[in-house]
Amino acid sequence: MKRASILVVVVFLLILAVPIANLVVGVPDHALSQLASSDPRTLQAAAILGRKCLNCHSTEPNLPFYAKFPGASQLIQADIRAGLRHVDLATALPAPPGGPVLEVALARIEHVLEQGSMPPLRYQLLHWTSGLSSDDEEKLFVWIGALREKHYASAGVAEPFRSEVVQPLPGWLELDAKKAALGEDLYHDPRLSGDDATSCATCHALEKAGTDRLRFSRAVGGRTAALNAPTTLNAQFQFAHSWDGRAATLEEQAVSHITDPAAMGATWSEVVVKLEKDTALAEAFRAVDPGGITQQGIVGALAEYARSLLTPGCALDGYLQGDASALTEDEKEGLRIFKASGCATCHCGNILGGRSFEIMGLRRDYFGLRGDVREADNGRYNVTGLEADRFRFKVPTLRNIAETPPYFHDGSTSDLRAAVRTMDSHQVGGRLSELDLDRVMKFLRTLTGKMPAPPER
Repeated sequence: MKRASILVVVVFLLILAVPIANLVVGVPDHALSQLASSDPRTLQAAAILGRKCLNCHSTEPNLPFYAKFPGASQLIQADIRAGLRHVDLATALPAPPGGPVLEVALARIEHVLEQGSMPPLRYQLLHWTSGLSSDDEEKLFVWIGALREKHYASAGVAEPFRSEVVQPLPGWLELDAKKAALGEDLYHDPRLSGDDATSCATCHALEKAGTDRLRFSRAVGGRTAALNAPTTLNAQFQFAHSWDGRAATLEEQAVSHITDPAAMGATWSEVVVKLEKDTALAEAFRAVDPGGITQQGIVGALAEYARSLLTPGCALDGYLQGDASALTEDEKEGLRIFKASGCATCHCGNILGGRSFEIMGLRRDYFGLRGDVREADNGRYNVTGLEADRFRFKVPTLRNIAETPPYFHDGSTSDLRAAVRTMDSHQVGGRLSELDLDRVMKFLRTLTGKMPAPPER
């Protein structure tokens, strides 16, 4: 009995030695220690997040001495893998050259602060100083609000919503009207394809909210596309294009789709020759560029037209611009639930999405439940070859979501309610009651804006 008691005490002391060692050693320098920023609030936030969060949200954590011990190693690596599936703070927090901290990073941090969900209790038991103090939280909230107001608040947004995680769309953008009008003609011109029968509008029809409402588009030569066609509406505000982000700009997107055998399947030499035979079109090109019809001119006109495809004026925009009556009480509650459940950690900003790549099936195995995995399901991995990017896809915009079925990269459902339920269970943990779901659905229908008018000619 005495020996058992001694053993219990020894085990207890050994367990206690871990948090005490962490307390004595403290937090070493971390990946955010040398963050370059002229903003003192950002430096202050980096110091807090580096001390409290970075060990599980970085590919190069500063691990404790016991990290190689059997048992501890497996637990620590599991925590890091889980953390990195959500966000890598070492890459998400430092601002891109000339830009602010990423909008999605701000949304993730804000949500965690509001929910009080990090760090997990198990981690705090071994790291007694890992929890955020009320002073830490206040400084982070102020920092998030200040960055949003400075860099992400939309023109015309009402004062109470300047630091809101979702923002209204601008009513217009400065564009080259002649180039956009030329781009509109080209967008509907099947001569840009290899079979003279497929245009951009074939898969991205404006009367169908920039989609074709098919599970998989019918490409040139009767081929079937591997992925569902996302909307071209509000594409100006996407941070990359295509589900896997293979195109960084609208210009790159135009190039890739016109020459892709699984899309329009043309060659540039053929396209230019065909278009040059159209004297009226050649004259329209020369009015924009004295060089006439060229690959660069075609691509530039298509991209300029794509930038014109804005759909402002939805009910949510009116509400965020100061009209309290623009949303019903149920719709306002739907917006609150949308944010509280974590949806806005990916679907943030002025198009509620389009700002990050995320794992499809963050909390539940989407492909395991679906029953198969195709090459196209690898998502961003097909571009980068990085294992961490497998099953990652660009987050789609929720603007006009009620008008753009079917949903997801695989077009697996045309039922918006079923799509929201899938996102709730697979991405945020299945928290929505049927009443909550009803209200979120009402909110999502407030995102249908005014379809774009043709460019002035």
